[in-house]
Amino acid sequence: MESVAVLIVGAGPAGLAKAACLSQFAIPYVIVERESCSASLWRNRAYDRLKLHLAKEFCELPHMSYPVDAPTYIPKNLFVKYLDDYVEHFNIQPKYLTSVESSTYDNDEKCWVIVAKDMSKCTTVKFTAKFLVVASGENSAENIPMIPGLESFSGDVIHSSSYKSGKSYSGKNVLVVGSGNSGMEIAYDLATHGANTSVVIRSPIHVMTKELIRLGMTLAHHLPLNLVDKLLVMAAYLIFGDLSRHGITRPKMGPMTLKAETGRSAVIDVGTVGLIKKGIIKLSMYFYLI
Repeated sequence: MESVAVLIVGAGPAGLAKAACLSQFAIPYVIVERESCSASLWRNRAYDRLKLHLAKEFCELPHMSYPVDAPTYIPKNLFVKYLDDYVEHFNIQPKYLTSVESSTYDNDEKCWVIVAKDMSKCTTVKFTAKFLVVASGENSAENIPMIPGLESFSGDVIHSSSYKSGKSYSGKNVLVVGSGNSGMEIAYDLATHGANTSVVIRSPIHVMTKELIRLGMTLAHHLPLNLVDKLLVMAAYLIFGDLSRHGITRPKMGPMTLKAETGRSAVIDVGTVGLIKKGIIKLSMYFYLI
């Protein structure tokens, strides 16, 4: 049984940031990570062309800036290097291959009791902690829904976390299920590599440029969100026109308010909308597996 002041679960950006902040105040902590490296989602489960969708000033971790020559929108590999430098700078030493299996709060002892598995040794380890920080990530678990006909579908079925590049899909028919940022950017990547690409859009979405989102996040510090939303929606209409003619409708709630109240992000266009307008990428509200 190891006793610590703070136990952090997850060595992604959020967990690393928490560790760095604690070290600034000399508060002892332990950080555990079920994978064999930090930021495993960025290293192992992100497509090749990925860049941070937000400007770098909104994506810095506490107490350490990006290099002065870093681009405004950080590519995946540069972001991973930044995280590696962050780990080294703050001497963060995660316990890798350690998977938390349960946590309970002991009311008598006023502490958390955490049971984890050391996967490298196949042993059980226990911790007690005054504070428990869960930083396992909002996108850490893949989800492929059980769709009728999927079990007999003869083609390849992959989750977006396994997608790397459209190079191997040239000339093939590919359906992207989901129109969030990953789905829309993967659709663009597929189409530009010569795949016959279709996208399923089930819900209304806001389509923005990365510059509009940067503007909105800056204005949100000075103006009410509903006013920022009105400005962003007007600007998006001027840029993209009436997308409902192409099957894309907007939510009733504005993009900044939608993010604040539901966690749903606007789609940041990387060129997908232009290919949809040209008919190169097809849209579908429904799909069938054959």
